[in-house]
Amino acid sequence: MRTAHAITQQRAKTGDVCPTLQTSRLVLRPQRLSDAGSIAKSLSDFQVTRMLARVPAPYYKQDALEWLILRTSGTLPDWDFAITCGDDTLIGVVSIEKLHDEWRLGYWLDRVHWGKGYMTEAVAGVVEHFFKQMPADVLYSGVFADNPASLRVQDKLGFQIIGCHEIYAVARASMVTHLDTALTAKAFQKPRP
Repeated sequence: MRTAHAITQQRAKTGDVCPTLQTSRLVLRPQRLSDAGSIAKSLSDFQVTRMLARVPAPYYKQDALEWLILRTSGTLPDWDFAITCGDDTLIGVVSIEKLHDEWRLGYWLDRVHWGKGYMTEAVAGVVEHFFKQMPADVLYSGVFADNPASLRVQDKLGFQIIGCHEIYAVARASMVTHLDTALTAKAFQKPRP
């Protein structure tokens, strides 16, 4: 187990403290405990949670609070961005976390905001920032095979499919086919506004 000192040193080395980023239409800011209600509202929609591997269904405000306490405690070397449209209300999340010595990208968006290009814009902003900090690293992600919209987001940014396997989806309580993807700084394509 890593100590708080080791995590602080890693943060200083990689610059992975979550900043606030601005895109043409969005503000991507660190998440906070006050986001619990917005997260619970969005993730109580099964159409959103069914596409996420680790999110239970049904999803409650207490689930959001427990998750936010862990994510905002400052002990994890991860980036968790709240997606907002400028009014400071969380409408989705883009996260980059270190799992098994690999940087992993994950994201979701409230269904009311689907089809507006927000997800591509938000993910592009976070990925661009990530590669400015760590240009030599590979960023891994993936999508469920029945989620073509998410695969389009990744395809626009230059992610390549590198594998396929079955993964347990908590909300579905079943195994689901997962397409594994990866992106390098060289392959990253910033979409046009």
